[in-house]
Amino acid sequence: MTIQSLDPRITRAGIPAEDSRPLEPKENLDQFETWEVFHQQKRGAHPEHVGSLHAPNAELALVMAKEQYARRFKCVGIWVVRTADILTLSTEDEDIFVTNAEKKYRDAGGYRVGNRVSAFKQQQAQANTEGAA
Repeated sequence: MTIQSLDPRITRAGIPAEDSRPLEPKENLDQFETWEVFHQQKRGAHPEHVGSLHAPNAELALVMAKEQYARRFKCVGIWVVRTADILTLSTEDEDIFVTNAEKKYRDAGGYRVGNRVSAFKQQQAQANTEGAA
């Protein structure tokens, strides 16, 4: 039996399929851990995720991240985080973020400071024109 692939070149090559024995788990330390890299382009900017890499420890991950992601572009900060240490919520859990519609007072959109400032400036302008007349 030959390997069947989505790539027609592989199928045409007629490569024989190996025995379908179950894969054995790799031993510990047989492969490096995956690290996520975050990059800050300038002071005060938000760090952005720029990629991931494989490294045996945090120190080497930082060195490799600097070489890979900070060599060509301006960089003031770089962070590496073990991928296994990042927790996320899946899109199936989106109902966690639904807020109660009755608590609009918690939204920042309720504060119309700009309108108050404009009204105050108009009052001051009217008071100055009436006082000058």
